[in-house]
Amino acid sequence: MAGLALLFGCAKPGPTPTPHYVLGAPYRASGVWYYPAERTELVETGLATILPPNHAPLTTNGETYDPGAMAAAHPTLQLPAIARITDLETGRSVVVRINDRGTGDPRRLVQVTPRVATLLGMREGQPAQVRLELLGAESRAAVEGLAGAPSLPVAAAPRGTVQQADLPPPPGVREGRGRVASAAAMPSAADPTAAPAVAMRLTEQVTQGPVQPGRLWVRLDTFEEYQYAAIQRAKLIGLRPSIVSSRVGRTRQFRVQIGPLASVPEADAALDQALAAGIPDARIVVE
Repeated sequence: MAGLALLFGCAKPGPTPTPHYVLGAPYRASGVWYYPAERTELVETGLATILPPNHAPLTTNGETYDPGAMAAAHPTLQLPAIARITDLETGRSVVVRINDRGTGDPRRLVQVTPRVATLLGMREGQPAQVRLELLGAESRAAVEGLAGAPSLPVAAAPRGTVQQADLPPPPGVREGRGRVASAAAMPSAADPTAAPAVAMRLTEQVTQGPVQPGRLWVRLDTFEEYQYAAIQRAKLIGLRPSIVSSRVGRTRQFRVQIGPLASVPEADAALDQALAAGIPDARIVVE
C-alpha cells in the first residue's frame, strides 16, 4: 500500500488547460497546404472519421480533450466554432464544438470524438457521409471572452453586412472552403438578435431526420472560362472527369468533377491522383 501511495504521489499532473481563440497560419499536412480562414457561414459535405484514442491531452485551442465531449476537429475553421453535423447515412444530427485542428488527411472533412460518433450512429473504422453546417451566431458567442479573440467595439459595430474578401493563397496552398465570406456584424448589447451564450461543454441532443445518403464525387476547380476547365480535365482524362456548367448571377462557371464514385476507396484513389496532378483544392464531396 505504501508503494502505491508513493507511485500515485509521484504522478505528474497533466498540462493546464488554457482555452483561447486560434486561427493560425497556413500549414502543411499529408503533403497538402491548408489556409485557415474565419467563417460565419459555411455548409460543406464530405467524409467524417473518429478522433484517435491516443489524442494529446489538450486540443489545438488549449481545451482539455475529452473523448466523451460533443467536439470535433476541422482543418481550416476558426477555433472554437459551433457547427451542426448530420450523418447522411443515418439521418442523425448533433451540434458540436470545433476546438481542434484535423483531420490531417485531405480525403476527410472532419473528425469527431467517439461520443459524437456513437450518437450519430457511425460505424467504427468506416468513414461516414456527413454534412457540416457552421452556426454563425453560436460561433461568435463561443469566442467571446477568450484570449486572442477578435474584438469589435460595440459603438463602432456596423448593423449591416460586411463583405470580407480573402487574399489569394500562395501557390499550392489549400484554402478554407469559399473565397468570400459574408460576415454579419457583431450584435450590440441591446440588439434583440444578440448571439446566444454557448457553454464550453455542449449538451447531448440528437435530432433524427430523413436518411439521405448521397453519391461520392471528387470536386476539382471552378473556372469562368471553359478552356481552363478543359485543360484541367485533360490532366486526369483517365478518370473521365466531367465539366458542369452553371450560372451565378450574370457569370457562367465551369466546374470540373470526377464521379460518381462507387465506394470510399475509389473516391480516395481519385482524390490522390488529383492531388498528385497538382490540384491542391480537390476534395471529396457528397451529392
